[in-house]
Amino acid sequence: MSGLRQPSDAYTGDRGEPDATVRASLAAAQQSLDHYLHAIAQLCTTRVLLPIVPVPDPDGSRLAGVGRIEPEHPEREDPAEVHAELVAVTLTAPDGRIGLPVFTGADAFAVWQPDARPLPCRLDEAAANALDQGATALLIDIAGPHALVIEGDLLTELARSRRLVQLDDGGWGWLFAAAEDPD
Repeated sequence: MSGLRQPSDAYTGDRGEPDATVRASLAAAQQSLDHYLHAIAQLCTTRVLLPIVPVPDPDGSRLAGVGRIEPEHPEREDPAEVHAELVAVTLTAPDGRIGLPVFTGADAFAVWQPDARPLPCRLDEAAANALDQGATALLIDIAGPHALVIEGDLLTELARSRRLVQLDDGGWGWLFAAAEDPD
């Protein structure tokens, strides 16, 4: 398992409520390419939940993951989780392609895999982690209520910390921070 990039802590205290605007955009995404791109642009402005699971590290050596679990009261914890790394969940299709699931709310997350832990992050952070994990797609709300797949050039641009935005003329473009001038 490859390492997981540590997301920003901008969502500390997030309770996992879904954004109604994002959910409405996901519901409309199947109507047209423009609606699909609008849904992705909406996802760029909110947090998503990345599922992580503990992987036991019985010998105490450090696995590449998002962080180490060191329980407050090890005597009351599951022995398999006393020393564990948190790693992102990936899914493999029959043809070998790998997808990284992310969710817009704790409700959709819990329906899919209630034993995983939600890690709040931005869409660009999830995209970067997807590529780092060898995934070719982000699988948004795969358990519903409205699933969406982001792959190809869109995934690559998001992983480069770019945000999809609708332009004044109705077209689409990428918003990103300009590189600092070395002089």
